[in-house]
Amino acid sequence: MALWVVAGLALLVAGIALASTRRLSRRLDAMTQSYWELRYDYTRLRSQVSRLDPEQVDDRAHEQPQAPAASVSFVPLSSIKKKP
Repeated sequence: MALWVVAGLALLVAGIALASTRRLSRRLDAMTQSYWELRYDYTRLRSQVSRLDPEQVDDRAHEQPQAPAASVSFVPLSSIKKKP
């Protein structure tokens, strides 16, 4: 009889855990959707502001441009191999 009680409690706990997991999954999906909508709106509004005031300099334009990396050209593997 005690085993049936333990099994029933375990089943009840598993059901509660499953319901909780599904609820959290729905909340996570909603938050993810909200995040991407916010990112989209932010980008759209930023582009609208830049069109309205083209003289406004973006903060990133103040940064010093990095020097370009050394030009890389094709190097055949046969030239890299050590010759005996």
